[in-house]
Amino acid sequence: MKYILKIFRGQKSQQYWEEFELDLIPGSNVISALMEIQRNPYNREGKKVEPINWEQGCLEEVCGSCSMLINGIPRQACTAIIQPIIDETGSNVITLAPFTKFPLVRDLFVDRSKMFEDLKKVKAWVDVDGTFIKGFGPKISQEKQEKAYVLSTCMTCGCCSEGCPQVSNKSKFIGPAPISQARLFNGNPTGKMKAHERNHALMEEGGISECGNAQNCIQVCPKEIPLTESIAVMGREVSVQAVKDFFSMSDRDE
Repeated sequence: MKYILKIFRGQKSQQYWEEFELDLIPGSNVISALMEIQRNPYNREGKKVEPINWEQGCLEEVCGSCSMLINGIPRQACTAIIQPIIDETGSNVITLAPFTKFPLVRDLFVDRSKMFEDLKKVKAWVDVDGTFIKGFGPKISQEKQEKAYVLSTCMTCGCCSEGCPQVSNKSKFIGPAPISQARLFNGNPTGKMKAHERNHALMEEGGISECGNAQNCIQVCPKEIPLTESIAVMGREVSVQAVKDFFSMSDRDE
């Protein structure tokens, strides 16, 4: 049995669809199909073409680098198995396209630097403050550990931003992932010391108020992170922070 990969190729100035016909190998995924084309770069017309550009890393849905649109759905190419896709759609044609919410580099390769810059805005880390030399830190309940673990599985893959209608080149909205990471580090015993800074970052232009509550993010997240719950939690934290700031300012005025 054969199938066709229909790939949206090129750079921003010139993009086009190109088809490749491949033998269906049991258990093969989209990445292995792309690697086969890289090994034998001939399109469906038998013309030799330049190998396809894409990103890949861990190949086990941990690094988040192989994000792309597969039949129009944001997902990871490493866990997109060919046979189930064909069975689900009833078609032997699978379309691959780059994400549209990030600058295109070439073919399926996009620049997701904005996501990492937005993580910097919300200080998505725990500062090293020297307490590690004093032994173990404060205990965290099993319940909090379990919630934190789910949030920590974020790969910065960009699927949530790709699915979010509020994220575009006309919007400064940071997207669901940085908001969820702010929740993760605000909940850490050491990280919460910088919670006010994260909250203030979310109060700025492009912050949490620009979420339109479409809830697409939770539908496409490959790790099933409760992103809408995180947005609601951080919405409350930002509101509380605004009240605190108001009364702090009132005290200074007096």
